[in-house]
Amino acid sequence: MMHGEGAHTSNQEGRYGEDGERLTDAFVIGIAGGSASGKTHVAQQIDSFYKWHTPEEVALAFENNYDLDHPDSIDMPMFAACLADLKACKQTNIPVYSFKDHQRLKETKYLYGAAIIIAEGIMTLHDPSLRALYDLKVFVQCDSDLMLARRIRRDVKERGRSVDGILEQYLRFVKPSYDHFVLPTSRYADVIVPGSDNSVAIELISTHIRRQLNDRSMRFRERMANTTTDSFLFHVPNSETPSEKMLRLNLRLLDQTPQLKGIYTILRDKTTTREDFIFFVDRLATLLVERALESLPFRPKTVVTPVGVESNGKEVDAKFICGISILRSGGPLEQGLKRVINDVPIGSLLIQSDAESGEPLLLHGMLPACIRLRHQAEEAYVFVLDAQIGTGAAAFMAIRVLLDHGVRQDRIIFVTFLVAAGGGVSVLRNAFARVKIVCGAADGALHESWCEDSHLGEGKGETDGRKVWVIEPGMGQIGDRYYL
Repeated sequence: MMHGEGAHTSNQEGRYGEDGERLTDAFVIGIAGGSASGKTHVAQQIDSFYKWHTPEEVALAFENNYDLDHPDSIDMPMFAACLADLKACKQTNIPVYSFKDHQRLKETKYLYGAAIIIAEGIMTLHDPSLRALYDLKVFVQCDSDLMLARRIRRDVKERGRSVDGILEQYLRFVKPSYDHFVLPTSRYADVIVPGSDNSVAIELISTHIRRQLNDRSMRFRERMANTTTDSFLFHVPNSETPSEKMLRLNLRLLDQTPQLKGIYTILRDKTTTREDFIFFVDRLATLLVERALESLPFRPKTVVTPVGVESNGKEVDAKFICGISILRSGGPLEQGLKRVINDVPIGSLLIQSDAESGEPLLLHGMLPACIRLRHQAEEAYVFVLDAQIGTGAAAFMAIRVLLDHGVRQDRIIFVTFLVAAGGGVSVLRNAFARVKIVCGAADGALHESWCEDSHLGEGKGETDGRKVWVIEPGMGQIGDRYYL
């Protein structure tokens, strides 16, 4: 089985260039060694890729007469396919194996977004197609007597086996397979780690991994903000208004009616009460989603009216529709989406800036089922909700997450209250030209500022800061004003 270091909560900083293409893959580590050699001290969980067993094979397994340590018992093609997806920053659904029931379960485990992937198992280094995917290959070497003692203790306690059954299986299958198939793969390892007292070796490996990840960091947010703002303003005439810039970038901007301008005046006013702010945010969110709904496909439909007359109309022609809210600024748009599309599933992405570097980090994701399964994601239409687009770093990452899952670019509809015309939206349009962006207003300036964070350190007060970019005149922190 594969274990993603931070598989559900990970940092994807620096993986993509301004053109939206992936610059680096995830860092993949393959760890092999004998059964109970101590591999789980380096990485946890193993052997999910055992093949589906017939009732006869399960019966033999309960009698300790089925060889689970032979390479043929592992579904190597599926193992390699899932690992290749994760390395390429795509999602995968890995099988779950029950040692207690000697069977692969029907359920699967969803994995995505790991910066570091650990593939661990007795046959991890056996297959050439797997070895080609590893950035670092590790073999855990341990004394046979110690491995047997650990196996007896583990299988009795965790898997309900008898000592006699364990010894019979070990002598008949485990030891011969280790000698013939597992131990010979140690020659492919970059590092051989002892099965006990291996803290020094693990620290060396960890240092190597940290160095590799640091080398891959691209300081994405600052580079994106500086590059986009400078290049965008350079090519745009000074006489062009923010709304004209939005039209030129092919953004769907709400008609700037007096009513809409009145709503934005209320929302921009810092003296507006929280009750009024919530009311007008919900009203504006509904208008934006209704406009965004025009991006969905429709097909003809004939209905019979209450007076018995046929009427030709339209209905939405989409198999899967869902929303993704970028926490927590996307929350104020959720009510509008729910009002317009009944029972729409809404997932979330937590994307925040690193306290030290200011880089965007993907910290958590709760995605609807239609996105977690790639064959459904390819047919899904997704509304991405975020309060505003400044540098565009969070929006950029959210779109890349969806593309990694198989969502088609032309089926992503980004809905936002406010866009900085001189900010990262130009990079978004260049990188993801087929993504539709629906916004209510455009402000002209993206101002670089410095945010000071106070904290206590070493028994005294200290102040650190980080670079931020603020939309002007803007609407402030919309999520905070909505929820606090």
